[in-house]
Amino acid sequence: MAMIPMQGTYTAFVGQRRLASGTAGEVALAVKRATQPLDQPIIIFDDGTGRSIDFDLRGADREVLARLEKLAPPPAETAEAPVEPRGRGRPKLGVVAREVTLLPRHWEWLNAQAGGASVALRKLVDEARRASGAKDRERQARDAAYHFMSTMAGNLPQFEEASRALFVDDRRRFAGLIADWPTDIRDHIVKLAYSDRA
Repeated sequence: MAMIPMQGTYTAFVGQRRLASGTAGEVALAVKRATQPLDQPIIIFDDGTGRSIDFDLRGADREVLARLEKLAPPPAETAEAPVEPRGRGRPKLGVVAREVTLLPRHWEWLNAQAGGASVALRKLVDEARRASGAKDRERQARDAAYHFMSTMAGNLPQFEEASRALFVDDRRRFAGLIADWPTDIRDHIVKLAYSDRA
C-alpha cells in the first residue's frame, strides 16, 4: 500500500452523496460505521490529489487506526542538539542523494558557485519554490479537482466543457457548466479547485 499523509484530508462518497470528510482516521471509521444497506459502493478520495484511495477497514477501530498510522510517512527529524560529539561528514539534514544529468556548461557554472554544486542547486530550488509557490498550489488544486471530477462526474452532462473551463481557469463558465450536477459532487469539486483562492 502507498504512504498515507495523515495530515491531509479525505472525503468518502456513497454514489453521488458525500458520506464523510476529515482525517484519514475519521473517514476510515465513518466508512466502517456506514452499516445501512448501501446500494452503491463507497469511494474514498485523497483531497490533496483528488485520486481514490483504499483503506483496510478489517478488524476493530484501533486496528484500523494502527494500520493507517503504519502507512503514514515518518515525521521529519527535528533539529535537536546532538547528544554525542558530531563526527566528520554531513550533518543529519535529511539529505537524499540522487542522480542529476546536466550538460557540461551547467556543471561548470554550478561548481563555480560558492559552496559547490549541491548548495547552488538547493538555493535554485528554494528560489523557484518561493517564486512559483502560488502557481504550483493552483495547479495542484486544479489537478486534484480534475481527478475527482473524472471519477465522479465523467459521464455527467457538460463534463468535457467543464474540464476545459477548469484548465483555462474560467471560474464563471466552470460554475455555470456544473450548476446542475449533484450538489455534493459539485461542491466538492469547487472546494478542491478553489478553496485556497476563495
